Parts: sequence; structure tokens; C-alpha cells
Amino acid sequence: MRDRLLAAERVKAVDWRGDALHLLDQRALPAQQVWRPCIDAPGVADAVRIGVVAGASAVAISVAYAVVLAARLHRAAGPDWRTALDEDLRLLAAIRPATADLFWALERMRERLGRVRAGEDPLPALEAEALAIHESDREANLTMAQLGVELIRRHQGNLQTVLTHANPGALASGGFGTALGVVRAAFHDGMLERVYVDETRPGLQGSRLTAWELSSEGVPVTVAADSAAAHLMKSKGITWVIVGAERIAANGDIAARIGTYQLAVCAMHHGVRFMVVATSAAIDMALESGDDIPLLERDGRELLEVSGTRIGADVEAFNPVHDVTPADLIDVIVTEKGIVERPDTAKLAQLMCRRRLH
Repeated sequence: MRDRLLAAERVKAVDWRGDALHLLDQRALPAQQVWRPCIDAPGVADAVRIGVVAGASAVAISVAYAVVLAARLHRAAGPDWRTALDEDLRLLAAIRPATADLFWALERMRERLGRVRAGEDPLPALEAEALAIHESDREANLTMAQLGVELIRRHQGNLQTVLTHANPGALASGGFGTALGVVRAAFHDGMLERVYVDETRPGLQGSRLTAWELSSEGVPVTVAADSAAAHLMKSKGITWVIVGAERIAANGDIAARIGTYQLAVCAMHHGVRFMVVATSAAIDMALESGDDIPLLERDGRELLEVSGTRIGADVEAFNPVHDVTPADLIDVIVTEKGIVERPDTAKLAQLMCRRRLH
């Protein structure tokens, strides 16, 4: 399984080249592959805000490298570099409040900086930590892919027809993706008949990014309108809905790309199993439930305009980035530490005490 996935690896979103962080601009895909160089923390923060990079893990990895860039820049500027670095850390923390992985990565970088001895150059240690965060996500993707496929095989051994949403793939991670890692593994293991991909409005991450990733590997993929999901479950024999998550509360509620909640409701009605795939860094045991997860809204013009030309009426638009899916609609959460079926607070607490499986 691992060898087949490694052999199929083609796409990456984040490329650290030592002097700068290069991000594959997801807004231009699939028509063009444009790499955007970032040389400081504000540049990385801006890239996240405008959608150059997206996905919880990819954002977290980018932020880790942004800390290296910030430390290098401020240390060269003068003795008060730590104060300036703290300002950049606050800037980075504010860009995606729903993304637990981001805060996890920042905390790891802070802790590593705190272990640097007086008079020691902090840059090698910070760069090594950022590289370790990147590689650990790649390894986590591989572990989750294997666990997810084993789970599918245990519950249903026949060919699977899967529905997914947004882009929980290589472009959203440091490796093969969370939900799409499981989809890829199922395909390479001969268990996947077809994957249906929601277009995922308004950014069309499903039709532009997920469909592009999967089709480039020969995975049988069909794009459908977001509003067709219930009809697909009723008429196309969907066996699993497999999605990613930005944040997971202590009770198992998840925040994910807007539209995930309605998929879970429809899956419950149609008897379709609902799988969430995310690294343990997305689990925030400090948040009691999904009601405590901070959610973002984006500019309403994304719904009312195309390429700057208004196509909608002169009205207000509601454009949330994420929604919250309650734990009682989730069959299983897959992480690199293991799986949790019918998640609740006790099960997630037990999971977080485990070591990573890889």
C-alpha cells in the first residue's frame, strides 16, 4: 500500500527552498501551475487569506516555514528581533481561527525557539522543526490512508462508490491528503468503483482541485453540483462520504468546509457511512463542542461576482467558510493515532493519549 501511494505521488502544494517558501497558487489551477514565492510572514499570511494555499495541514506547514522566514528577517534587522517575531506570530495566528493545525504548528515552533540556548543561532533549529512538521504530516497521511482502507474493507468488501467535498487532498496537505489519501489508497487497492466530487462553491475547490488531482492519477471521478448530493446518495449507490476537517472539538463535532454538515444529514437519512479523516493536530480538547469553534465568513462578492463582474442581484450575501457537523452524524474519525467510531469526549480523550502509529 505505502509503496503504491509513494509511486503515485505527483502533486505538492508547499515547497521550501531554503531562502523562500514557494506555494502553488491554487486559484490558477488547473489551467496553470503558478508558484508564488514568500519571503516573510506577512507574505505567507496574505497567501493564506486570498486562497493561494488552503487546507488545514498545508496552512499549518506554511505557517511553520513563515516562522523561519520571520526569525531570519528580524534577527538580521537588530537586537530586538524577538519582539518583532512575536508580532509576526500574532499575525499568523489570526489568519484562520477555525484551523487547529495552525495553532498546533505555531506552538511547536514557539516551543522549539524556547529550547534554543542563549547565544545559539536559532535558525537551524527552527528550520529543522518546520521540516519535521512537514514530513510528519506526510507520514500521517500514509498512516491514515491505510487505516481508512482497512476500515472500509472491514465494513464493506465490495467495490465502493464514494462522495467527497472540497479538497482534502495533496494540495491541502504535506503529502497525499487526508480524505483523498483514503480515496487514493482505496483506488490503488482495487476497492474503488467511482468517486463523486462536489463542485464545492463558491471557490469550486472540488471541481478545480480534487477532480484534477484524482483524474491525473487515473482515478474514476465525476463532478456533481453541491445541490445534487442527496440525489446521488439516493440513486448512485454511494457507500461512503469521506471528508476532511479543519477542527475537531472534544466531543467529536467537526468544523469543515461549508456544505459538509448537509452532507452528513443526507448521509444519515440514506444510510451512507460518514468518515472524517484528519490529523490529531486538528483535535482541540480545549473546546467542549462545535459551538465553541470560531468560524469565518468571506466577502459576499464571491457569491455575486465572476471575475469581478456582478452576476447576482444588488443584495447582501452570506458566505461562511466552514460549518459544524455534530458528532452524532459521524460514523468514524480516522487519525494517524488510530480510529474512533461513533466519536464522543471519552473516546477522543483516550485517542489523544496514544502515540502516533507511524
